[in-house]
Amino acid sequence: MWPGVRPAISATVTLMRTNLCALLLGTLSLAVPLQAQKKTITPPEFAPAPGAAEPMYSPGVLVDGTLYISGQIGADLKTREVPADFEAEVKTCVDNIGIVLKAAGMTYADVVSVQVYLTDMDLFARMNAVYATYFKTPRPSRTAVGVTRLALPKARIEITVTARK
Repeated sequence: MWPGVRPAISATVTLMRTNLCALLLGTLSLAVPLQAQKKTITPPEFAPAPGAAEPMYSPGVLVDGTLYISGQIGADLKTREVPADFEAEVKTCVDNIGIVLKAAGMTYADVVSVQVYLTDMDLFARMNAVYATYFKTPRPSRTAVGVTRLALPKARIEITVTARK
């Protein structure tokens, strides 16, 4: 071989290995964020009454631009009463979701996924009629599931959503 070629090839291979390692480490650092920014969203309407225990859940959690809203039922936030009329219950449920969305600087248009839990699947069409007045096209993805009961015995519906700005 020609004199000096072997050291030059060796130096080039070493440089290529160094660059490949740096590229791989850079790619891994992009794939694994250092730590997600997490913020609990608790609008004043959801604050417990004076003297009441803190709730065991967060109404909403905002992580890196995605809002996860805990399951909301159609109970009035002050009285905890569920309306006798099912459509009013659905409206209250979705209005409660709207309060959390607004506190996070979002609207119903930012909702990307909805999960609906009904204690009676025969109520689906009635729920859907109210739902359609809040969620316009293009509507978010949705799952509707029949359950035997919810945490508040009188509740017939619970909805949880995920939203993204």
